Amino acid sequence: MTLDLALYGPPGSGKGTQAERLRDRFGIPHISTGDILRAEIAAKTDLGRQAKAIVDRGDLVSDEIMIPIVKARLAQKDCEPGFILDGFPRTIPQAEGLDRALEEMGRSFDRVIYLEVPVPELVERLSDRWLCPKCGRTYGKRAEAPADGNRCRVDGAELTQREDDRPEAAQRRIDVYLRETLPVLGHYRPVGIVADVDGTGPIDAVTERVLAALGDLIPPSPSGRAEGGRP
Repeated sequence: MTLDLALYGPPGSGKGTQAERLRDRFGIPHISTGDILRAEIAAKTDLGRQAKAIVDRGDLVSDEIMIPIVKARLAQKDCEPGFILDGFPRTIPQAEGLDRALEEMGRSFDRVIYLEVPVPELVERLSDRWLCPKCGRTYGKRAEAPADGNRCRVDGAELTQREDDRPEAAQRRIDVYLRETLPVLGHYRPVGIVADVDGTGPIDAVTERVLAALGDLIPPSPSGRAEGGRP
């Protein structure tokens, strides 16, 4: 039994955290298109070289290159039991291309999960995100105040905030997502595989809702019981 998932959510929705929890629970890879694109470029494959030329020009990698890269990643052995595709496809043409690629592999999405969070809360979450420039750890100061004022708990470096995490930029990022990527959910809704999940509240509570949205897709544990409950 495989578990092939797509996970969606606007910037600040917490989908990265939930993807990592699903990865740890089910032992299937969390696949970010940014990560696999960088890996393909680093490996200097034919597709990677084509992508690098485009990235170096500051342009977006075309669907004709990106979809084969995603397909090649999903064909790797660690994806045999399933995968969690993070934030891709981003457009309806990408969704249609990926559907064809998955069909060629004899697969399709079992569930498309969308984390719903009100826009004001998304802006607040993003505006509260601070970064350690040394170790890369992120902090939400309201929920996880660093031990020493504005300094990292790990190495003591002074925290900074990315330009695109400031309130005005955060609002623009969210607006772009809702305008350009959210319509992809409409592509999958007629198939009956989209699950809208409340992404507000404690992280554990959101995880419980995500697991509930998977329902009988959750693989049975060795004891014969479905894997559920708290992480």
